[in-house]
Amino acid sequence: MKRKLLLIILDGVPLRNFRRLFGNLEGWVASGEAQSWTIRATLPSISASCYASIHTGVTPQVHGCTGNGNVFRLKQEDVFAAVRKGGGVTGAVAHSFWSEFFNRHPYDYVRDVEYDEPESDSINHGRFHSMTGYGANNQMTPSDVDLFGTLTNLCLNKGLDYGMLHTCTLDSMGHRYFHDCQEMDHACFVMDEMLAPFIWRWRQMGYEIMVTADHGQDERGHHGGKGDLQQLSALYYFGAGQGPAKDVEIDQLQLAPTILSRLGAPVPDTMKASVFLTE
Repeated sequence: MKRKLLLIILDGVPLRNFRRLFGNLEGWVASGEAQSWTIRATLPSISASCYASIHTGVTPQVHGCTGNGNVFRLKQEDVFAAVRKGGGVTGAVAHSFWSEFFNRHPYDYVRDVEYDEPESDSINHGRFHSMTGYGANNQMTPSDVDLFGTLTNLCLNKGLDYGMLHTCTLDSMGHRYFHDCQEMDHACFVMDEMLAPFIWRWRQMGYEIMVTADHGQDERGHHGGKGDLQQLSALYYFGAGQGPAKDVEIDQLQLAPTILSRLGAPVPDTMKASVFLTE
């Protein structure tokens, strides 16, 4: 592979929360060590649909995942598979939907919670959690520092060329408390503080890093529909590539081909959105 890259997806973070509450990420932008843009989620702006679009580079109207209740093994070519075709090693630390989309469906609580499959044509090293029993009174989310540590462990011990991490903590907090409250401010602050040392460590390990969200959330903690609060989030990039002007809005479908171009992996013909980073 030409480079190594990690994609960090913080589920359900609206643009305004990133800009106002993530002091470490915004500080790196201010110091010139990171670049940042606004990114617009696909429609419907619901989690599973966005996960599928982020990695296939096509809309839900093409890949067919219309929401969280409609999860299956996707047919379209995806980032993991393209990295494997390019000779790279892939890993994911994420909600079980990711395993179902890109490895096996249905998710098996024993077989798929942790796997190492060097010959897989998609995800080689998976560490997944299902959040079974999730609700407003019990988020069922792992600690994010444990997830960051798990991804770092895979990078060190499995030699990942491409790693993806996804956490639902902030999405769950937003659904429970909405966004104009002390609880949400604190949750975003804690996420930013826990993530920051790992960004420094991953950069020292030679990785380019993208941090973003799958979608935003509105005042009532809702997403899935149309509108800036539900669709807009931030995208932070740590690496040597040059992006567009900071006021340019990135389409979520641009993530997949851009990631592959940074890695030097083949970009499938189905990924028609433009690459937003140049050498």
